[in-house]
Amino acid sequence: MSDSETGPAEVRRAAPASDGHGEGAPRVEVLPARDVPLGGPRAMTVRRTLPQRSRSLIGAWCFADHYGPDDVTATGGMDVAPHPHTGLQTVSWLFTGEIEHRDSLGSHAFVRPGELNLMTGGHGISHTEVSTPRTTVLHGAQLWVALPEEHRHAERDFQHYVPEPVRVDGALVRVFLGTLCGDTSPVRTFTPLLGAELVLDPNASLTVAVDSGFEHGVLVDQGSIRLGDTAVRRAELGYVGPGRDTVTLTNTSGEPARLLLLGGPPFNEEIVMWWNFIGRSHEDIAQARQDWENASDRFGEVHGYPGDRLPAPELPHTRLRPRGRMR
Repeated sequence: MSDSETGPAEVRRAAPASDGHGEGAPRVEVLPARDVPLGGPRAMTVRRTLPQRSRSLIGAWCFADHYGPDDVTATGGMDVAPHPHTGLQTVSWLFTGEIEHRDSLGSHAFVRPGELNLMTGGHGISHTEVSTPRTTVLHGAQLWVALPEEHRHAERDFQHYVPEPVRVDGALVRVFLGTLCGDTSPVRTFTPLLGAELVLDPNASLTVAVDSGFEHGVLVDQGSIRLGDTAVRRAELGYVGPGRDTVTLTNTSGEPARLLLLGGPPFNEEIVMWWNFIGRSHEDIAQARQDWENASDRFGEVHGYPGDRLPAPELPHTRLRPRGRMR
C-alpha cells in the first residue's frame, strides 16, 4: 500500500491510563486512529494509528493502516499502481476479500483472509495491490516493519505463509510472525517480532504469555476490548511498554471480538520515513525519490499492471528529520 501522507501525523488523544496491574507496572497508552484517503475520486479511506507524533514505533512496527469493511461497489476497492519501497518490510493481512499482488521480484500472489504476505523492500522494490473482481467486501490491515541499519539494504524478497489456527481458552489465535500460545511462525524477519490475530469469544478473558523484553500494541478490528483495565475501542491501538511477561485481553461484549497483537523489542535506531521510503537521513530519501522518478533499476519493474506507475510527491522545502521510539 502506498502512503498518501507525506507530513507528520497529528495526535487526537494519547493520554496514558492505568492498566490495573499496580504501581510501577507498565501503563497502557491509547493511540487513536485518523482517517486517511488513498487517492482517486472514490478514495478508499484507511484508519491510521502508526506513525503519529506521540509514538513512531512499536518494536520495529512503524506503520499501521486498518481498513474496511468496505463495499467495493461504493468505494471502488483497492487499486494501487506500481510504487516503490526502501528500508522496510510490508505485512499484508486480510479479514475479508482478496487482493492481487505483483512485484518487481516477479512475485504474483494473492492476499486472502488468514494468509500472510510479507515483502522485503530493502535497497529497493516496487509492487502493485489490486482487489480482485470477486471481492465484494474489503477488510484488513496493512503494516510496515522498519529494517535495522545492518539489513536496510537487503535484497528483495517475498514470503507467503498460512498459519494454522490455535484454539486456547476463549480465543482462536493465528500467529503469522514470531511466537505466541506455543505456536511459532517460520517467516523470516530482521528483528524479533510478534504478529498474531486473536478472535475472542463473547465475554471471554484471555491472559497470554509474552516476551518481557518486547513492547506490544493491540489493534482492535471489531468488538469492545480491554487491555488490562483500559478500554481500547475499534480501530484504536493500545500500547504497553517492555517489562511484563503477560498480556490480559478481555472481550466486554456479547459478540466475538477481533484484534491484532503486535510486538517486538524496542527499536532504538532513528529513522527517516517519508512517502514509501525509510532511510536514515534526508539525503537517503532524496536519493530514493530521484531513483524512482528516473526509473532506476534500483526498483525494478512490475509486469501485468494495466496502467502507469505512481509518481513520487514533491519533497518538502525543509529537511526531513529523523524520529525514533518514545522513551
